Amino acid sequence: MYALKCMHIIGLIFTLLVGTLLHFTWEWSGRNHIVAVFSAVNESVWEHLKLLFVPFVLFSVIEYFLYGKHMACFFTAKAHAVLLGMLTIIIVFYTYTGILRKNYLLLDIGIFILGVVVSYLYSYRYLYDATNTCSACSETFALFKIIALVVAFAVFTFAPPSCGIFRPPVS
Repeated sequence: MYALKCMHIIGLIFTLLVGTLLHFTWEWSGRNHIVAVFSAVNESVWEHLKLLFVPFVLFSVIEYFLYGKHMACFFTAKAHAVLLGMLTIIIVFYTYTGILRKNYLLLDIGIFILGVVVSYLYSYRYLYDATNTCSACSETFALFKIIALVVAFAVFTFAPPSCGIFRPPVS
């Protein structure tokens, strides 16, 4: 299980670095529509969730081929982990901005880091627990959740609903 811990630490660092770069790649690409699907295109919470989701899922694909296909509940762990990290970002951001009535860049960066740490801690603990058992159906449903989020990020990048999470915060 030492290898599992090492992979999660590497994944955490990978997600922090790639997620940070994804904050800028859309502008760097000249606002390319393909790059927009996986990069933040504005300062909304929804777009910033991509900064966790995209590198986490990319690294999960690597993990799957290295060891994940031999582990029970791999997709369930990864789907739950990324959803929990994203939920952490949403809850903490709206809680602190609701209290302070303003968002602060350093706190926003800290929330991103917290979301990434929560995701990888949950994934590690879930996969480390050898007593977890999942049916093929639950693994398929977990994979469906990840694919549904990929589609949602693509669709809502170009046609965001008029809900608060899709609007950039007002400074």
